[in-house]
Amino acid sequence: MSGFENSADKEMTFDPLIEEIADYTLNAHIESEEAYRIAQHVLLDSLGTGLLALRFPECAKHLGPIVPGASLPGGARVPGTRYELDPVHAAFNIGCMIRWLDYNDTWLAAEWGHPSDNLGCIVALADYISRSRVAEGKMPLYVKDILTMSIKAHEIQGVLALENSLNRVGLDHVHLVKIASTAVATAMLGGTKAEVCSALSNAWIDGASLRTYRHAPNTGSRKSWAAGDATSRAVRLALMAVGGEMGYATALSAKTWGFQDVLFRGKELTLGRELGSYVMENILFKISFPAEFHAQTAVECALELHPLVNERIGEIKSITLTTHQSAIRIIDKKGPLFNPADRDHCLQYMVAIGLLYGTLTAEHYEESIAKDPRIDALRAKMIVTEEEQYSKDYLDPDKRSIANAVQIHFQDGTSTEKVVCEYPIGHRRRRTEGLPKVIEKFETNLVTRFPRRKSYDILDLTLDYERFIQTPCQDFLSLFVI
Repeated sequence: MSGFENSADKEMTFDPLIEEIADYTLNAHIESEEAYRIAQHVLLDSLGTGLLALRFPECAKHLGPIVPGASLPGGARVPGTRYELDPVHAAFNIGCMIRWLDYNDTWLAAEWGHPSDNLGCIVALADYISRSRVAEGKMPLYVKDILTMSIKAHEIQGVLALENSLNRVGLDHVHLVKIASTAVATAMLGGTKAEVCSALSNAWIDGASLRTYRHAPNTGSRKSWAAGDATSRAVRLALMAVGGEMGYATALSAKTWGFQDVLFRGKELTLGRELGSYVMENILFKISFPAEFHAQTAVECALELHPLVNERIGEIKSITLTTHQSAIRIIDKKGPLFNPADRDHCLQYMVAIGLLYGTLTAEHYEESIAKDPRIDALRAKMIVTEEEQYSKDYLDPDKRSIANAVQIHFQDGTSTEKVVCEYPIGHRRRRTEGLPKVIEKFETNLVTRFPRRKSYDILDLTLDYERFIQTPCQDFLSLFVI
C-alpha cells in the first residue's frame, strides 16, 4: 500500500544523526497497531482543530495563495476552504490552521512541542502527490500512508526532544518540526537516502527561530503560524533535494561552523532512544480546552473548584498554585497580558478563567472576556510554587506526569482542599476516558464548518478504521472541501 520504498544511494557520509533519521524514515516498518490507532485520532483531532481555527479572522487572514491569484488547480487543497495551492504554501496554510488555537497534540520532554504540526506538510503533500498520480494513471497514496508518515514525524521530533533542549539556548521547538517534516517530505517525494540526508542537512543549516515571540514582553501571534512556516520550509527543501540540490556532510558536527558549535553551545545532538513508534503511542491530546499543556491539569483543578468558589469570588484572599519547573519557566506570568497569544500562555489567566466561568474555550482569550476586571484581580492573588516531586515526575519516562494543584484561601481563614491533578485527560494513562472525547471534539469542530449531513459523512468514513486506512488520500481530503 505504501509508496515510499527507495534505494539507499550514498554519495557521501553524513553526520550519524542525519543518517539514522534518514534510514528510519525510509526503511522502518511500523508494526504497532496502537500507534496507527492513535495516529488516526491525531489526524482527525488536528484537522478538526484546524477547521475550528477558521472561525477566527486573525487565522483566516494568513490563508490562501501567497500572492493573489497564485493558485494551483489540481494542487494541494486546504481543508475547510476552496483553496488549491502549491504544496509548499499549502503546508503553511494547513500548519497554520492546526496550530492557531494551541489545541492540537503535545509532547513534553527536555524540549516541548506539538508533533501534529508536521501534518501541515504531510497532508499537503499527500493530496498533491495522490492527485498527481491519479492524473497520470498511477496508484494514489492512501490514508494509511498519511498515518505512517505521521507516526515517523512524531517519532523524529519527539525523540530528538527527549534530551536536546533547544529552549535552553533560546531556540524555538518548531525547528524540530522542520527537521521531522523535511525527512518525511523527501521520502514522500520519492527521495533516495542521499536525498533525504541532503535535505536534512540543509534543514539543520537553516538554523532555528528564536523563542522571542513566545515570551514576555514579546509574546505574539507568530507562535501560531511558526509551525506552518516550518512545515512549508520543509517541503521546499525536500523539493530541492529530489531536484538534485547538494547536501552538507557535517552540517551538525563541523568545527566552528556546524549547528552544534554555532547554536547548541558545542553540545552533541543525540537521539534519546531508538526510533520506533514510542512518541505516537505516548502523545498527549488536548481534549477539554485549548490551554498550553503545562496548565492543562491546573485548569482541571480550577474547574473542579468552580462550583465551590463561584459565589465567593470576592471573599478570596489568596490562591496557591503548586506546579512543576517547566510550567514556571514558560507560563508563570505577572503583569499586563496584551493579546490572546499572551493569555493562552499564562498559567494564572487560565486558572482564573476556570474558577470564574467553569469552562475554558478559545473565545476566553479574546479581548471581550479579558477585560473582565475579576480576572486580573484573581491573578494578583495567585502564588506560584514549585513542587520538586512534580518536576521529577515530569521527566520520569515511566510517568511523564504534568502535575498541578490549586488551593483557595478565603479571608475568613478557611480554605478549600488542595485539589491535585497529575495526569490530564489527554495522557496515555487516561486513554480509555480520553479517546472517545477526542472523537466528540472532532465532531463538534466539524459542525463549525460543515452542514450536519456532510459532517456525518466524514464521521462515517473516518471512524471505520479499516475502510478509512484504505481510502485514497485525494478522496478523503475531498470531503473537507467546502
